[in-house]
Amino acid sequence: MKDNSLDKRLRWLIFFRFIIATFLLGITTFIRIKETEASLQAALTPVYFIISLIYLFSFACLFIPKIIKNIRLNIYIQSLSDVSLITGLVYATGGIESIYSVLYPLVIIYSTLFLAGRGGLISASAGSIFYGLLLNLEYYGLIQPIYIWDYDYNYEAGYIFSRIFIHIISLYIIALLTSFAVKQEKRARYLLEEKESAFDQLDLLHKSIIESVNSGILTIDLHGNIKSFNRAAEKITGFLYSEIINKKISDVFPLLSKMLNKKNQWKQGSRFEVADSGNILGCSVSTLVDSNRKKVGNTLIFQDLTVIKEMERKIERNKRLAFVGEMAAGLAHEIRNPLASISGPIQMLSKNLRVDETDKKLMQIILRGKDRLDGFVKDFLLLARPKPSERMDINVEVIIDDLLESLRFSHEWREDIEVIKNLCNQTSIYGNKAEIRQVIWNMISNAVQAMPEGDKLKIETSEVFNDTKEYLEIRISDNGCGIEEKNQDKVFEPFYTTKKNGTGLGLAIVNRIVESHMGKIKIKSKPGKGTDCIVLLPRQEEVSDGEDSRC
Repeated sequence: MKDNSLDKRLRWLIFFRFIIATFLLGITTFIRIKETEASLQAALTPVYFIISLIYLFSFACLFIPKIIKNIRLNIYIQSLSDVSLITGLVYATGGIESIYSVLYPLVIIYSTLFLAGRGGLISASAGSIFYGLLLNLEYYGLIQPIYIWDYDYNYEAGYIFSRIFIHIISLYIIALLTSFAVKQEKRARYLLEEKESAFDQLDLLHKSIIESVNSGILTIDLHGNIKSFNRAAEKITGFLYSEIINKKISDVFPLLSKMLNKKNQWKQGSRFEVADSGNILGCSVSTLVDSNRKKVGNTLIFQDLTVIKEMERKIERNKRLAFVGEMAAGLAHEIRNPLASISGPIQMLSKNLRVDETDKKLMQIILRGKDRLDGFVKDFLLLARPKPSERMDINVEVIIDDLLESLRFSHEWREDIEVIKNLCNQTSIYGNKAEIRQVIWNMISNAVQAMPEGDKLKIETSEVFNDTKEYLEIRISDNGCGIEEKNQDKVFEPFYTTKKNGTGLGLAIVNRIVESHMGKIKIKSKPGKGTDCIVLLPRQEEVSDGEDSRC
């Protein structure tokens, strides 16, 4: 990077040398045109020669760096060559009377820029020696200026000395001042680079912090235009920074903007929650100020609380179930004992007594009531206090086929129901066979009951991968009456049912079993169009509470 900068500065040096030569050529040509005497025109020939040498040297400097790789040596050669050319130009244009000695400081300046103080002093020394030698040779008559004809040298030694002395002093002063200016410039540049480096590190740290936090951070200006949007905000909202930068927050997040304006939440420390597209966001607003503590916008920090809220609901539900479980054991004992005392005598009476058909029907009604109440108690105990179960590798396809065969002989079956199966090749999972059988049975039974007039019952399985974990998705769909949107969150609550003879424990038990298997269950339904019941179950023994985006 530094070499590229030096190469660029060397090219600029060559370019300026070319400009100066062109300027000199223009002045000389102008004098030649205005001058009428042939002798004076002829005297300009050495000036043209010197200018030609400057052009030739400038062209050669383009190739010198390829031959001489040392930059310092390269600059020394150019500066000494320039001093020689300037001395030749001074000699060709009048010697002591020439005005072109003012070009010496230009060499000193660029030598100092490239070679620091030492380079400037060497160029000043070379300029002083060359100019002093030229004037001394003229004084002693060894040479005389080419430009001047009928030369009559009448300068005193004191004048010559003072002129040489003034040039020497001025050249060294220029070298020292330029050296001082270059040192100050380098020091300022170093401090600036140091500040820029510190600023870049601070900016990088700031960006790293902003991009590393799990909370979404959005800043807007006083006109409501979005100015920043971190990576977490992109993940939470699904928008990319490039898509929304400088757009109005009301255009990108209309619901959020509406709530902020409606509740006047644009104030320091304001906190609120907003539900949008099924997600619950916890938001915090703070004022964005500049270095003068003047407000320049607002900062909105938000988090996706959907999972947290779901966990809170689960914890609350588990608290209720734990409370119910405390009562379940005693309640089951108190109910089962009377049931046993009722069913036993009835069964003995039905065997030992000769009763008419009416009495037999009454006894059967009592026994069916007992069985139904006993089944309810079992479901209640399973929901409230599930027992640890033995698990193994089981084939879901075998369970589905067995359940469909059994369902065809149940009173719930309709002959006009069309069963569509679309099962994947690998349908094995790790779980308890009886519990998984109960899960699938409840889902199929609910789908059949939702289609009293018959329609299509679709059963599908597929492999799902989430965070390197493998799941089996079981999807059971019907074209029945569907579930109202407001009731879809209630279907897994105990004792919630829309059926006349339902207990409201079926899906609650299904949910409990699926959770115990580290799986997920979700209901998707549209009133009048049908319902999809989706269950994710892990296929391996070692699983964690992973979630899949499809459920």
